[in-house]
Amino acid sequence: MRVLHVYRTYFPETQGGLQEAIRQIARGLKRAGCDSMVFTLAKQPRPSFVRIDDADVFRAKSVIDVSSCDMGSPGGILLFRQLAKKADILNFHYPWPFGDVLELLGNPGKPYVITYHSDIVRQRVAEALYAPLRSRFVAKAKAIVTTSPAYARTSEYLSRLGRAVDVIPLCIDPADIPETSAETSANWQQRFQKPFFFFVGVLRYYKGLEYLIEAAKLTGFDVVIAGDGPERERLHYLASGIPNVHFLGKITDEDKFALIRQCRAVVFSSHLRAEAFGVSLLEGAALGKALISTEIGTGTSYVNAHGETGLVVPGADPEALARAMRCLIETPALAEQYGTAAHERCVRLFHTSAAGEKYLDLYRRVLLSEA
Repeated sequence: MRVLHVYRTYFPETQGGLQEAIRQIARGLKRAGCDSMVFTLAKQPRPSFVRIDDADVFRAKSVIDVSSCDMGSPGGILLFRQLAKKADILNFHYPWPFGDVLELLGNPGKPYVITYHSDIVRQRVAEALYAPLRSRFVAKAKAIVTTSPAYARTSEYLSRLGRAVDVIPLCIDPADIPETSAETSANWQQRFQKPFFFFVGVLRYYKGLEYLIEAAKLTGFDVVIAGDGPERERLHYLASGIPNVHFLGKITDEDKFALIRQCRAVVFSSHLRAEAFGVSLLEGAALGKALISTEIGTGTSYVNAHGETGLVVPGADPEALARAMRCLIETPALAEQYGTAAHERCVRLFHTSAAGEKYLDLYRRVLLSEA
């Protein structure tokens, strides 16, 4: 079986949680005997084809970005149609309104499922204009998947659909995470010699990093922030004069995993529902690290079970973040206990192989219904 995943951006041009989620799904599908292609847009789509891990990635030109929605040209629609003809089933990763356009204009009649990663939170006016197209797109889908029981339960949009929603969590395999070289490990140990908290991700408005910066100011503990994004300049300004906040920009996977291994805890300060799951929480759990996250009614508290794998605090509350950070600094044995439990929960609930089997079962069910 061959599946075509469809999302607006992907590696190598962008690096974020949703891109990593698609990569892990493709990895799990490969193990289950299903081949994956990815159709995506890129501002610089050269080369137009790359092989990344377990997926063939095809990139068309992104000609404009409106309200975080990359849009392609007629040539991109044509490329999508050519790829869709080669696939047995399509998997659209929502939200991406141009994906709906691709299905409308370029789908040669292949069945498709939607992985519903997040509600549209900020672009309310644009969402109202987009609603008729979305209604058609969702109605035609053979199945809808969301990534946690909490999101299926609390999404206002999903609850209005009046149809069943499958839950397949995002995934990771701890065995796939490469070891850190001695040189890389030593370099970061030299740079950060005191216990520190680590955030990695795209610097977006819903990540709550202004509250993490304030918590760093309140505690004096080192906070290391890796990643880049549209909020970079504002966050650098907010952190000016706070010497214990360290911005690293984009880093390699080796550096990311080295820093996760060395931190006291992975901290995830997102405060809005645009954050649906938290892939970096999974990465921290896979490496046996304690987790700190906020309660926003989505899948983050499914990954980080309060009092079991770490601490969950109210969103947009720097004092609560600061208390959680102090707790894990003052009781290192508790942080270690949380980390052990996080690893066990990760293997039990979020393993790549299990997710791949669940997606393949879903695809087979859809195709059988079409026969």
